[in-house]
Amino acid sequence: MEEKKHIGLLFDRIADSYDGLNHVLSLDIDRIWRRKTVKAMPPAEHVLDVCIGTADLTIAMLRSGKIGRVTGLDLSDKMMAIGRAKCEKRNLAADFVHGNAQEMPFGDKSFDAVTCAFGCRNFQDLDAGLREMYRVLKPGKQVTILDLSYPANPVIRFGYDLYFSHILPTIGRLLSRDKTAYTYLNRSVKYFCWGEEFTRHLSDAGFVNARYKPLSLGIATLYTAIKE
Repeated sequence: MEEKKHIGLLFDRIADSYDGLNHVLSLDIDRIWRRKTVKAMPPAEHVLDVCIGTADLTIAMLRSGKIGRVTGLDLSDKMMAIGRAKCEKRNLAADFVHGNAQEMPFGDKSFDAVTCAFGCRNFQDLDAGLREMYRVLKPGKQVTILDLSYPANPVIRFGYDLYFSHILPTIGRLLSRDKTAYTYLNRSVKYFCWGEEFTRHLSDAGFVNARYKPLSLGIATLYTAIKE
């Protein structure tokens, strides 16, 4: 998709309305998905949150008490500015780094865990991004990924597709005043891989024990894998 070449600018444009729209359009289920993501993680001293955005997953991790420190990476400075302010308001410390997930500015084996929520489908090159996650993760540690997906049940899938293709982009355009961002969101989910196909990409990147768990009837999917 052409938008992926300028994904940081796209999210800069909708940064101010992103959190509110996310919670409204997901009917607040995204909060539950993040809690499940944190629950699936083992305790870790230093976590890399790829595509940290406005830091909702980082906040959930730090509040859980099982994570010592978080470094976040993102291409959108405006999203990270909002995330930084949210962390400061809650007296939570996190580091925010501007950078590309496909060329991370970190050394090999730097982190005890890697996470990514709703970001992988925005990579220009998914395999390059997963290989970078593998590179910066310490051996024996886990990557935990949360992303949107399509339900397997045909009836639920029909209703979900209707919502995602027509209702969500319309509401998104009206509330964010951006004509393209939420149309892109629909397409980014519709043409992205999920389930078994995504776990194959994890395996191709070098991870082992790649597993997936559909959430909310398959609207989202949680992935875990280990670096040997």
